[in-house]
Amino acid sequence: MKHSAWFLCLAWAASLAAAPLPISNPEAEAVNPARLERVNTLVKSFVESGKHAGVNVLILRHGKVIHNVSFGLRDADLLKPMEPDTICRIYSMTKVVTGVATLQLYEAGQLQLDDPIAKYLPELKDLKVLTGGTADAPTLVLAKTQPTVRMCLNHTAGFTYDFFSGSPVHELYKRADLWNAKGLEDFIQRVAKLPLLAEPGTAFNYSISDDVLGLLIQRVSGVKFEEYIASHITGPLGMEDTFFDVPTDKMDRLARLHRQDEKGKLRTIEPIIGAYAEPGRGIPAGGAGLFSTIGDYGRFAQMLANGGSLDGVRILSRKMWELGRLNSLGSTANPLHSVGRGDGWGLFSGVRLNVADAGEPGTEGTLFWSGAATTHFFADPGEDLVGLVFCQHDPFDPFGLFTRFRTAVYQALD
Repeated sequence: MKHSAWFLCLAWAASLAAAPLPISNPEAEAVNPARLERVNTLVKSFVESGKHAGVNVLILRHGKVIHNVSFGLRDADLLKPMEPDTICRIYSMTKVVTGVATLQLYEAGQLQLDDPIAKYLPELKDLKVLTGGTADAPTLVLAKTQPTVRMCLNHTAGFTYDFFSGSPVHELYKRADLWNAKGLEDFIQRVAKLPLLAEPGTAFNYSISDDVLGLLIQRVSGVKFEEYIASHITGPLGMEDTFFDVPTDKMDRLARLHRQDEKGKLRTIEPIIGAYAEPGRGIPAGGAGLFSTIGDYGRFAQMLANGGSLDGVRILSRKMWELGRLNSLGSTANPLHSVGRGDGWGLFSGVRLNVADAGEPGTEGTLFWSGAATTHFFADPGEDLVGLVFCQHDPFDPFGLFTRFRTAVYQALD
């Protein structure tokens, strides 16, 4: 047997051992195996051309694993291979988890969607909106409307991110150094001193809203935010490799972040947005702080595809899940421009609203989102189909892998 074939067999055996859900073959789940091979061809081309150091792929149909493969390296310096159980920084895919946690508290009667967040975070009761000036001499007015829980869930609260530009607000965010706060309490004190980018409820601005919700969840539930996530979501779902800090005995499985240098060569880089793996650094960021494996997040995504439950464990009630996947932006923003062409935002993730406008095969009502280190998932309840592709690359999806990946998955359906 040739070495390449032998290593492929070992990789496949490892993926079976690490399978997050029952295993089936594509044909049994109405997926054409020859067409499914196009996924491998696509992903291999991104690795072999040096666009990405390593890529993990997981595809689920009818709640079963039909494709789980790894290509390339998780660490280009040490030549460590990408493997099914490689731990990755999932960044903004954390938002989906935080959104679900917030809705859990809503359905338990512990908060209401239109509650002002200052009810739980009084530090934010006098937020101001920037109307002009500079970062050194800003012109501010008291917000006419207080940001609500709903506005935080759908990114219309007026917050923003420090890695955006175009306003003095972004420069003030950079100076606040939010990701090196000493904890969520220190984080919210820093946020309280920052102006809003827009009047609450008037525009979609992707933002730190879920990081704010992290402390809100902590105060409402009475337990640390990271403990709430562990006891109410990752623990019940059996997501054993999902956490805000990577345990010492699992650190060797952590992938490095990569970036192409000026000559196009892949180099390892330090983590961005304060996503520190070591305990005691940064904050448990509800918007970008989780580490996970593709298998773990596959279980979470399958729960979403199932309508809020997995393996007999209900995470969200069916009716709450139905509410959460409806476009929540309404008239406050144009979803074709704020989220993506043909897409809107529910209460925890992006949602496909119009397949024709999106211009790619898919299903209306599909839930999806991505992370800054080029990780992506979609959960299609209509087709009972889940797809995930994990890289560890900055900047975000610079070569358009995600759209090609989704198309390659959908074209394989019988």
